[in-house]
Amino acid sequence: MRWALIALALLAAHPAQAEPRPFVQGSWEQLRHLHQGHPTVVHFWGITCAPCMVEMPRWAELAKTDPWLNLVLVDADPVGQDPNADAPMLKKMGLAETESWRFADAFSEKLRFEIDPKWHGELPLTLLIGRDGTVRKIVGSADFDDVRHWLEGQKDPG
Repeated sequence: MRWALIALALLAAHPAQAEPRPFVQGSWEQLRHLHQGHPTVVHFWGITCAPCMVEMPRWAELAKTDPWLNLVLVDADPVGQDPNADAPMLKKMGLAETESWRFADAFSEKLRFEIDPKWHGELPLTLLIGRDGTVRKIVGSADFDDVRHWLEGQKDPG
């Protein structure tokens, strides 16, 4: 019952969106603040990233099978894309209801630096942010068994 209440609170705080939010300078701090105290998976992807496109349906599957998952998607594609391309792609992949953002600054280096000063733009990139704020980084395609194991370890036993 407690998890159901937490899930409802998160849904109320982050209603379904038709278009990704613009990710600009300061958005990382805002995103972290919005999810503070809640285990969160932040997945950075791009439309031109072939491994990302292969992986996206797996994120959708995980989101469907684990309603406790707090998933945030950020399109950090280094190749300029039509800003209207994300919403149809997320819908096609089954992720239209997932909180999503899109890099909205041509100088993406400063956005990446805010997230992780050592990140040079490799995609996909997944950050597992624990309830205590610790961050675990997965560069490249995620091992979904490992992500599920991390999620289980984040659940409050009470």
